[in-house]
Amino acid sequence: MTIESTAVKEDLHKRLRRIEGQVRGIQRMLDTDRECKEIVQQLNAVQAALRNTTAVFVRTHARECLLNDKMLDVMQQQTMVDDLVDLMTKIK
Repeated sequence: MTIESTAVKEDLHKRLRRIEGQVRGIQRMLDTDRECKEIVQQLNAVQAALRNTTAVFVRTHARECLLNDKMLDVMQQQTMVDDLVDLMTKIK
C-alpha cells in the first residue's frame, strides 16, 4: 500500500529536503572546525526532524492504509497494526 495524499507526499518531501540540508550543514560545520556543542545541537535537530517526519508518515499510513481500506477484514487490520507497531519499536 502507498500513500495517496499528494499534500502529505509534498510535506514529506519538503521535510526530507530540509533534513538533507541540515545534514549538509553539519558536514560543513565539521569541515570548518565549528564548536562541538554547536554540532551536537544540529545533530539533535536532525534527529528531532526525522522523528517528526516519521510521525507524519506513520500517522498517514495508519489513516490511509489501515482505516480507509474497506477491503481489509478485522484480522488483516489487526495484522497491519501489529506490523506497524513492530516497525515503530525498531525505530528507536
